[in-house]
Amino acid sequence: MKDSQVLRTIIESRKSTFPKSYNQGPIDKDVLEEILTSAKFAPNHKRTKPWRFRVFEGKEKAELGEKLAEIYKEITPASNFLEKKYLDITHKIELASAVVTLNVNFSILVPEWEEVAAAAMGVQNMYLTATALDIGCYWSTPNMIHHLADYLGLEENQKCLGLFYLGNIQHN
Repeated sequence: MKDSQVLRTIIESRKSTFPKSYNQGPIDKDVLEEILTSAKFAPNHKRTKPWRFRVFEGKEKAELGEKLAEIYKEITPASNFLEKKYLDITHKIELASAVVTLNVNFSILVPEWEEVAAAAMGVQNMYLTATALDIGCYWSTPNMIHHLADYLGLEENQKCLGLFYLGNIQHN
């Protein structure tokens, strides 16, 4: 098969796979590294490499889930608070093998939208690599990400763009 055909197959089969479809087994470290490394090949003007991804696994992942649930409880008015949504936050995190916070670093060398676009292209590379490796993934953008800067230790010129859930796909 030609490279272009292989690439087209991967692009066409790329999709979001949610944690309920993961088998909860760990992702091999080499596989996870390959997925993350693919992001660095995204085009980025003036080579600013604006992505600042942080991987959460194990205990750190559970703590991230607890923090997100806590933030949801803090920022949601009592009249809109849903207990099911609150519990689902930590449950989704538990089901994932790893969660990557998708952070961008604004360099001031290029317009902010270019840094966001470069980081997003890095995430697309991760999506495509995960697809090729039969790893489920999806990019989530819950409102809680806007309140994670302190928890993640982000600098003033950095911003969290979302969470990237990863997991081995359950095949029935």
